[in-house]
Amino acid sequence: MISSKLRLQTLALATFLLLCFVLAAESQLAGKLTQNACVNKATCHECIQTLECAWCSDPNHGDKPRCFSEYMNNFCSAQYIQNPKTIQEILVSQELSRASGGAAMMGGGQMSSGGSYYYNSSYSSSMSGSFSSSSSASAHGSSASASSYGEIVQISPQRVNLKLRMNEVHNLQFRYSQAEDYPVDLYYLMDLSKSMEDDKEKLSALGDLLSETMRNITSNFRLGFGSFVDKVLMPYVSTIPKNMIEPCPGCAAPYGYKNAMPLDMDTYRFSTEVKNAAVSGNLDAPEGGFDAIMQAIACRQQIGWREQARRLLVFSTDAGFHYAGDGKLGGVITPNDGECHLNAAGLYTHSVIQDYPSISQINHKVKQNSINIIFAVTANQHSVYQKLSSHIEGSSSAVLSNDSSNVVDLVREEYSKISSSIEMKDNATSHVKITYHSTCLNSGSNELETAKCDGLKVGDIVTFNAKIMVTSCPADPAEWNQVIQIYPVGINESLIVNLEMLCSCDCERPGSPGYEINSPICNNHGRLMCGICDCDDMHFGHTCECSTNEIHPGKNNDFGCRPDNSSIVDCSGRGTCLCGVCDCEKRANPDEIISGRFCECDNFSCERHEQQLCSGPDHGSCDCGVCACKAGWSGSACNCKTSIESCYPPGGGEICSGHGDCVCGKCECKSTEEGRFSGDHCEYCPTCTGRCHELKDCTQCQVYQTGPLKDPEDCRTNCTLFTPEEVEKVEIDETKGEYLCMFYDEYDCKFKFKYREEDNKIVVVAQTERECPPKVFMLGIVLGVIAAIVLVGLAILLLWKLLTTIHDRREFARFEKERMNAKWDTGENPIYKQATSTFKNPMYAGK
Repeated sequence: MISSKLRLQTLALATFLLLCFVLAAESQLAGKLTQNACVNKATCHECIQTLECAWCSDPNHGDKPRCFSEYMNNFCSAQYIQNPKTIQEILVSQELSRASGGAAMMGGGQMSSGGSYYYNSSYSSSMSGSFSSSSSASAHGSSASASSYGEIVQISPQRVNLKLRMNEVHNLQFRYSQAEDYPVDLYYLMDLSKSMEDDKEKLSALGDLLSETMRNITSNFRLGFGSFVDKVLMPYVSTIPKNMIEPCPGCAAPYGYKNAMPLDMDTYRFSTEVKNAAVSGNLDAPEGGFDAIMQAIACRQQIGWREQARRLLVFSTDAGFHYAGDGKLGGVITPNDGECHLNAAGLYTHSVIQDYPSISQINHKVKQNSINIIFAVTANQHSVYQKLSSHIEGSSSAVLSNDSSNVVDLVREEYSKISSSIEMKDNATSHVKITYHSTCLNSGSNELETAKCDGLKVGDIVTFNAKIMVTSCPADPAEWNQVIQIYPVGINESLIVNLEMLCSCDCERPGSPGYEINSPICNNHGRLMCGICDCDDMHFGHTCECSTNEIHPGKNNDFGCRPDNSSIVDCSGRGTCLCGVCDCEKRANPDEIISGRFCECDNFSCERHEQQLCSGPDHGSCDCGVCACKAGWSGSACNCKTSIESCYPPGGGEICSGHGDCVCGKCECKSTEEGRFSGDHCEYCPTCTGRCHELKDCTQCQVYQTGPLKDPEDCRTNCTLFTPEEVEKVEIDETKGEYLCMFYDEYDCKFKFKYREEDNKIVVVAQTERECPPKVFMLGIVLGVIAAIVLVGLAILLLWKLLTTIHDRREFARFEKERMNAKWDTGENPIYKQATSTFKNPMYAGK
């Protein structure tokens, strides 16, 4: 009987433990589902806009999550899965011109790395614009100076179709090669105010040399010339009638801008035009150069810019510039429209009608027309134009001598810099992020994030990898299809990307198999889209079974508003259960949204880094209380880089130079027995001894005449590799690879020196003065201590004598005081009493 009872108790306990385990497992599973970014998506387009999520559009799917991880599908038929893939299709890919070894096209199914997508290398036979004449390119041919249609091709491919999902990184490879004998158009725009008169004469004399120099670079060269002064208005020029005719002795009438010589193959005409151009005069210091630049760029036909040519605009002046807003001084308030306004004589007709252009307007025109501006200015203006060039794409600045005698060398050097460097840009909108990676010409090195490569020569092929990512889907579906240009700065060629953002599912579009209006599944009160009902304004619920006219709070609470039987709160306590559907609360901040089937998610309670949610929108977004990091970032707050490329030194080598660990895309340098390493790539070690011990003795004897080699003969014999330089104070420059050394000599003096290796030689720089401890006067210290002891003893004795004297005097004074206060006769003994006794008879009445 006892045994049977014990078995029943054991069975009951086991059942209870099993039930607890099952409930815990269900709770844990529910927690995991809550943290799964895919599970909480309510619509198909929200689902596919989440990385690696797919949607099940089966109408009979039941209560299982429709949005799931594409790697964990075991409950949805393949025919109902909505999981669009990235597709790249090359449309035009002509062969690079003058590519060494017969540059092959980027076709034939060459797959770029990163991301899962379907790749199709078909080619279009009917393209518009500059690509209309190109069908499938004939690859595998020998190197050619142009395509089969006579066009110069420096970037390949030329046109690509790309369907891309949000937050998915796609790698698009393309190549660039500088063509041989590429056409060059050079337009020389010169300030012809009076102060530039000697420059004009020098330029006229050097015109033929400039033409010959450029023809040595390319035979396909054209040269043009234009000049400018300023607006013919007060206070820019003097409007006195005689000054309007001759503002200065021998000067021509003032004007805004004049196109003196359009671009022409007859470059020898250039010297004549410059020589015949007359200088003029103005009043204020700045000139109207911006008006001239705008017209020289905007008037493409009048100037003669070619479609396929490297376009150079050399801007020469010795003064500053007026810009947008300065026209108000002369009463001109109409903004510059950026259009061409030249008459038949080549004069700018709207100089007194429109204001000066702004820097941003000029930058826009420069990018639009692929022009490189070279600001050739005098030394006193160079700093101003250097800052200006940083705001204008593809521009540079150089110092022009006072008489322009170095103009030929300047143009040749600046052209060499421009042509030997290539930088990639794009016109992507804020919804698309493009980063560029390349090894440039360092084959074998790690691919670095860079859009610019230097040191290129004709025929060099550079491969770029454009990482394209759709960061957000525009609110307007019309913006889901965009045309993006990826182009080399200053060259009128580009890679056109026809981008289609995959922001919605096919079954959400009318006419698709999964789309049905007034579906019976939705009780004829809504549209069936991707397996779920989109109810009309008067109905709601999973199948539009509830009407807004008959709201029944709490209906089917246990079924639709709680994740499991263990929950006792509807809608996670952050919403109202209406007809089995949670209506989540609205926050005061409209950007903060509570979502999810059970209102269990929000987009504002994620971890923050530097007071930014998920480290900011560029790093990630808050999805159901967890940071969903964008490509390239990781960590609980998306503050860690996943790539380790930034940890490699620029010149190649080990991660963090072998002296640290790459954590969150940054090097954490180590401390070794040699010292502590520092720098972005742990390449520096200021405290490392290195060769310090090797150089110590010779530095010590040559500079300070101390140490084991202090004997002059020993020093001269053993120290022949270097002679230290002496400076007042030693400070190291880590960028030059300098190392600091510090030692103490036999006199306890500290001496410093630094060294660096330069051209296989050792360079040592030592501090002139040693840092020695101050000399100690021992006898003075001893005598001082003895004197101090004696003085202290005397002081103590005097103090003791003073205290005892004061005490004795106080006691004597008190004795005197008590003696004076005595009240008895000092002649009698107060203790003595007389022997006589007095008796009184009590019976005696006194009678």
